Amino acid sequence: MKPDQLLVDVATLVESGQSNQMSLTVVTGGAVITGRLAPEAVWRQRVSEVLTDSARLGEFAAVFTGTTPQEGPPVHLHFHMARILQGTVGIPETGGMYRVSIADVSAWTVGDFSYSDH
Repeated sequence: MKPDQLLVDVATLVESGQSNQMSLTVVTGGAVITGRLAPEAVWRQRVSEVLTDSARLGEFAAVFTGTTPQEGPPVHLHFHMARILQGTVGIPETGGMYRVSIADVSAWTVGDFSYSDH
């Protein structure tokens, strides 16, 4: 399936501007993920920091800092402060780090959806 060129353009702008302020909600594989996009390098650095701070997972930190992003247009969206929406709940409550293949996004909208815990 050919990725949505408009979504590729959004991801390209996030990458070029090094901005983490673009909010997006996507549907992929039946899941709804909502949050802010980050440039891949920023996302990788943050994941590496989280892993470094983990007693059990520290050895995996180098995987995220040891590789360079590919050339050409982005093929993944890198979410930070993101949640998977399940009913009226956002998981995890504190926000997570997700990498989503642009080719697997079946629907998307600008902005992040709120959810309610009532």
